Amino acid sequence: MRSRVTMALSQKELSTLLNLLSEENVNHYNCTLEAIRGAFYRNFTRQDYFRVGTALTVLLQERDLLPQPAQRIAAVFLLLELYHTEPISSNPFASFLAELLKPSIEDERTAVGLPCGHHLSPAEISFVAELIQPSSPRDILLKKVPAHIAARDVTLQDPPTVDMLLNAVLEKQVTLPLISTVGTSCLLSDPEPEIDAFTAHQTVSQIAETLLCTTTDSSVETPFEPGFVRPSPPLHKVDDEVTWLNPAGGQFDIKWDIAMCLSNHHGNSTGGGHLQNSELMELVGKAFKESLTIQQQQALKAKIDVDPQFVQCMELSPDKLAALVENNPLIAIEALLCLLHSSQISEYLTALVNMNMSLHSMEVVNRLTTAADLPAEFIHLYISNCIQTCHKTKDKFMQSRLVRLVCVFLQSLIRNRLINVQDLCVEIETFCLDFNKIKEATALYKLIKTLVSGE
Repeated sequence: MRSRVTMALSQKELSTLLNLLSEENVNHYNCTLEAIRGAFYRNFTRQDYFRVGTALTVLLQERDLLPQPAQRIAAVFLLLELYHTEPISSNPFASFLAELLKPSIEDERTAVGLPCGHHLSPAEISFVAELIQPSSPRDILLKKVPAHIAARDVTLQDPPTVDMLLNAVLEKQVTLPLISTVGTSCLLSDPEPEIDAFTAHQTVSQIAETLLCTTTDSSVETPFEPGFVRPSPPLHKVDDEVTWLNPAGGQFDIKWDIAMCLSNHHGNSTGGGHLQNSELMELVGKAFKESLTIQQQQALKAKIDVDPQFVQCMELSPDKLAALVENNPLIAIEALLCLLHSSQISEYLTALVNMNMSLHSMEVVNRLTTAADLPAEFIHLYISNCIQTCHKTKDKFMQSRLVRLVCVFLQSLIRNRLINVQDLCVEIETFCLDFNKIKEATALYKLIKTLVSGE
């Protein structure tokens, strides 16, 4: 099961963030925005940005946690700084920033520069407007101290414009589902708090830790959103139809009808003896896993002889050919003979070349070369693969056994004139000399010399 990613901060991370935004820090005459940015980058990596940004939104929503304008200016600056290299619309907190910048007309304190709920004062809005403008001298703004910015008198200035941010947020929200744009935070501010009640740094830390460091049931991770109503469709009532029943309890497996693609035009008396098509398909599935009895092999062979199209229903892919060859080589031979003229025969021959050398694979290749004209390249590749396997085998007993098998296999191909000795003369002679202590290799070497000298 995929682990759940938490947005909670650790106590160390929260302590570092609160120290950056503390009154002592932001009111210090040397604490410029550039210094705050440098301290932030030294303590947080890019992987932490979204979690830290989420924490900043919670702190900005609660004016008791950041009561001073200079603190809020530093927090808003960090929210913008997290993704300052990207367009403002790509900032995941752009919609929150836009909400901050909306003036509140429900509280008289807004008119005199005091925060109303989580809204910003005119001085703070003016600073944000300057910061998000592409033409603003960013280097000069970073040299300013938050306390000096908060103390600016902006009453005589033109109203700050933040249309760029608001328009970017509106354009992005148009592309989102409507239900994703109507959620709200689960945190509510006290409308009539005692402003100085929670200004103590220790108390603020305790409240922030409760809100932001909880790993389960965090209010940060559980916003309040309207439920997406999915009404149940009405039942379709028809008197002459069978009622669909959903069985309760128990576990049920879906079964595939393996005989669905088979035709019964040959009947049951031919092509499979007394076996039904479903029973024959069960034998096919079994043939890939274990050796069948002689009677079972004869039943499948009879079915293939009468109905060659049956091979198309065996689900014999090139990847499964090796299993069929090792467990039931006679069935593999019959199936490959039916597939000789198919468009995929080259893939089956390639799979045959690349599979591990064994008595059964040699038997299949020998029967195929006897029954049909196979490409000379295939036969040469298979012989080369057999010779390489013998050389690579470290176990002496197994190596001797494989060498004898290859020698008998090659003698059969040569005596039946299925390969041209001249094409492989050098490779086979070298193989025989490498294993000259094995009598089958010596016999093969003499056979080749006799044929070469006779020609």
